[in-house]
Amino acid sequence: MRKTEMRNPASMHIDTMCTADMIKVMQNENLNAVKAVEAANGSIAKAVDAISERMKKGGRLFYVGCGTSGRLGVLDAAECPPTFGVPEGLVIGIIAGGDEALKRSKGLAEDSAELGMNDLKQYEPTNLDSVMGISAAGGAAYVLGAVEYAKSVGALTVGTSSTEDSLLLAAVDIPIFTDTGAEVVSGSTRMKAGTAQKLVLNMISTGIMIKLGCVYENLMINLRPLNAKLVKRMNFIVSELTGLDEAGAAKLLEENGQNIRRAVDTYKNRIDRL
Repeated sequence: MRKTEMRNPASMHIDTMCTADMIKVMQNENLNAVKAVEAANGSIAKAVDAISERMKKGGRLFYVGCGTSGRLGVLDAAECPPTFGVPEGLVIGIIAGGDEALKRSKGLAEDSAELGMNDLKQYEPTNLDSVMGISAAGGAAYVLGAVEYAKSVGALTVGTSSTEDSLLLAAVDIPIFTDTGAEVVSGSTRMKAGTAQKLVLNMISTGIMIKLGCVYENLMINLRPLNAKLVKRMNFIVSELTGLDEAGAAKLLEENGQNIRRAVDTYKNRIDRL
């Protein structure tokens, strides 16, 4: 039996615990998920290096998953353009069952390897692209179908799973094993395994974007002004890098098409001429 399906001794009687003890058990297990990701740091770093090198040559990153795994992939992909100022099609999330599965479970879709292959195939992946399969148990046919097709066209394949001897980890070029163990509620991998997946995806996409030059020091240098919060953050970043007050930073950004890099370069050139 897979660890993710086993019964967790720490939560064996969680149904009779007081709420405070119930939450304590959950949080202790959350910490175990974090430790599982820490143990996979080497594999995560390897994935970041390999994917970013392909992206520098024009490649894309595809996340492929079912259920919780697929939703986390779509979420991470959706957050890359506004956070790092990259094109919409650079990181792509593919979920079994399509967009409707983001809100409603489409359980049967994960059993079709052909569907996984076809959903990826429509994007015409090449050997410059990278495909990352996400599956807690590591046996979802949909994900395996997509990975198999990716390998057939020479794309880099990466997989993350909480099952060490899974089909997914055996199939990919770079396996990322997060040993999250038995869940608080047996088999509910939206919990610890899902937490580990979220952390892994965050680390991979952020690491890649840093490698691509989308972060200066620890600032989101390519940020886009999509709402009032982000406009304020852009003003702060320009102020931080130039020493201007918020009003001065806002004016500089306006003069430079709301482009942080251009605004900072313009300011530095002005200073250099003095």
